[in-house]
Amino acid sequence: MTHNGLLQTEELYKYILETSVYPREHESLKEIRALTATHELFFMGTSPDSAQMMEMLLEITGAKKTLEIGVYTGYSLLLTALTIPDDGKIVAIDLSREYYEIGRPTIEKARVEHKIDFIESQALPALDKLLEDCLSRKSALFSFAVRLVDEAAKSDRVFDILASPSSYEIVSLDYGADNIVSPPWLDYTGRWGPTVNAYWKEEAKMAIKFLPLPFYVKMLANEIVSKLPDELFAQEGPAGPKMTPSWNGGESE
Repeated sequence: MTHNGLLQTEELYKYILETSVYPREHESLKEIRALTATHELFFMGTSPDSAQMMEMLLEITGAKKTLEIGVYTGYSLLLTALTIPDDGKIVAIDLSREYYEIGRPTIEKARVEHKIDFIESQALPALDKLLEDCLSRKSALFSFAVRLVDEAAKSDRVFDILASPSSYEIVSLDYGADNIVSPPWLDYTGRWGPTVNAYWKEEAKMAIKFLPLPFYVKMLANEIVSKLPDELFAQEGPAGPKMTPSWNGGESE
């Protein structure tokens, strides 16, 4: 299982799963997770660590009526059904019943299917109908909602150069740059700006301490150094673009 969260290594994520997450996972959830892992769209399944966070939220809020848009194989649906009270209700909406049927036998075996109202439909028409019914009965809609997110889908916030290639010119790439000819200005190596040495005052005071001067002279020298601006000993800043090995990291000085 791949990981794109705060943890920096797959090894650390695997350790947390094996020591803290998997031991707390319900056997029925393990069964659905195993079924999902063999499916071609396995990446759409809810991760067990995220599911346990959702379980905690369900318990804290005391949710009884929940909504799930996008069911897939039913991992988070089963977790919700196992967590809410026996008289709780889940409205689950999905375009197709096909994937839900993969996990349905496991849900039936866990004896929680009576809590689930599966609706095969697009989300908006189904939600409009639910809202209309609730308004006519003057009852509460839901106390908790879950939406399935396709993390592999393209974001609407992507800066897509290839969408309108005539508007942009690619001047440098970190890899696959065999056909890219860099313009002359990219070789610029002049000064971009000053880099302040944050420790020069401490270094100056340390030097004053060891000078063969009277104590009152050292005190006066230290006071003068303290009042000097930090920019006084500014160093040359980072060099131009060609000195940057990767746009993903910091500049090389």
